[in-house]
Amino acid sequence: MSAPSPKRAYTHDSGGMNKDEYRAHLHDLQIELVAMQRHLIAGNHRLLILLEGRDAAGKGGLIKRITEHLSPRETRVIALGKPNARDRGSWYFQRYVPHLPSAGECVIFNRSWYNRAGVEPVMGFCTREERDSFLDQVVPFERMQVEAGTTLLKYYLDISREEQAARLEARQSDPLKTWKTSPIDAVALQKYDAYTVARDHMLQCSDHEHGRWGIVRADNKHEARINVIRDILRSVPHPGPIREDQASDRDIVFRFRPNMLTNGSLAR
Repeated sequence: MSAPSPKRAYTHDSGGMNKDEYRAHLHDLQIELVAMQRHLIAGNHRLLILLEGRDAAGKGGLIKRITEHLSPRETRVIALGKPNARDRGSWYFQRYVPHLPSAGECVIFNRSWYNRAGVEPVMGFCTREERDSFLDQVVPFERMQVEAGTTLLKYYLDISREEQAARLEARQSDPLKTWKTSPIDAVALQKYDAYTVARDHMLQCSDHEHGRWGIVRADNKHEARINVIRDILRSVPHPGPIREDQASDRDIVFRFRPNMLTNGSLAR
């Protein structure tokens, strides 16, 4: 996963491939995803994908396209709700451990333990000390999983302030999207800068050898979906890898580097 080209700072983007091109690319990639899963099942491999990002960044739509044709028995999507009293009295990671993949499984978290580095501190749901404790523990927690044989992929879907505003507004007017609304939506834009600070701190503290962050420029949903799937296929060894001309666009999906906090690569 290469770094983005220096000339490509983050910009609001409404262009990209047309719908026919998108559907054709998606169809081919979903066939590859099925082949990848067959390999995972046959080899008893474990795949864990974490999707993070601002509200309305497109995590749900991406998950739908990844899992659409995968085996429902070996694929699980985890989107945990508000922690209960028992969760709040337990080790922070404890509520996530039962959902980790077993042999042959692919598990996708729609938001994960990284809530403690993003939503929770911004919204006042945890203390600074609790956040710092989480960031001290998350690297060894992920390292243990990888050393035990789990393939771990982490993606942060990054969207501009303008695109987030447009998507949140669409949720309010589209009856098919009203289930996506939450009380947090009302303050997402007000706290855009606070979320930016939290994102930067999270990426800097939790990008490590066993759990590198992939940054996804997600203003264009179609481009983001296609390129994340391409990156997944390139990151998970399996027979019949995608062609060289189907490599992910390094200006859309790229590995986090600390200098990106200041060079315009991330939305602000």
